[in-house]
Amino acid sequence: MLISNSESDTVFETSLEETWKELVSSLRYAKNFSGPVCFRHAILSPLGYETPLFKGLSEDINCHGASAPDLWQHPDDQKTARILEFGEMIKASFGFPVHGHRTEKPSSGHNVLFVRREDYLAHPRHHGKVESRLSNEQEVFDALKNCVSNHKECKINLVNGLFAHMSMKEQVRAIQDASVIIGAHGAGLTHVVSAMPKTVILEIISSEYKRPHFELIAQWKGLEYHAINLEGSFASTPVVIDRLNGIMKSLGC
Repeated sequence: MLISNSESDTVFETSLEETWKELVSSLRYAKNFSGPVCFRHAILSPLGYETPLFKGLSEDINCHGASAPDLWQHPDDQKTARILEFGEMIKASFGFPVHGHRTEKPSSGHNVLFVRREDYLAHPRHHGKVESRLSNEQEVFDALKNCVSNHKECKINLVNGLFAHMSMKEQVRAIQDASVIIGAHGAGLTHVVSAMPKTVILEIISSEYKRPHFELIAQWKGLEYHAINLEGSFASTPVVIDRLNGIMKSLGC
């Protein structure tokens, strides 16, 4: 995908296109150019397997999140503000305040956002079969719903994060309002780049998708991160509930 000032192309709209337009004004697909094109400025992103997210598969990346003002005053090559700044850029693009802080005990209760992931057809190299990162996702959601409804210490709101059916602004708002974000390994968790400080991440990882992507993003954001590693794609609901109860206790519930 290439950035352009031209809006002459009609493309199928998705939430990602909505985001690019908010961030960079307009976009144009490379396939829509009819001939050679010369750009005054160009930014080329590395191939996915050359990014730090994939380097984390084979080596430890000792780098942690910090705010830009902190790094200006105390330079440290083991800390980064880039992910924080990118998250703030996304929030500002959709009209959300940046540098916000959540109160310790929100009067409306803590929001626990469960990021849902619908089954999808895999890439042809995986024979195009339907894949699921969490085979009993509905069961886990129902167990979480029952858990929070019976929670006595404080009010907890379980948010059904059906991101595939929400606009990008609605998705970012749900992330902003969440004290805890739970989800199976998948693209929806990329939104943690826009999470508020002190948001807690709980990732459920199937045996086929043990990747460090969201642990690293949380680390570079300075967020508390937890993982439940599965032997297959089936999660034990008591284990998920126990981990959530532990997190809520740390938040004062």
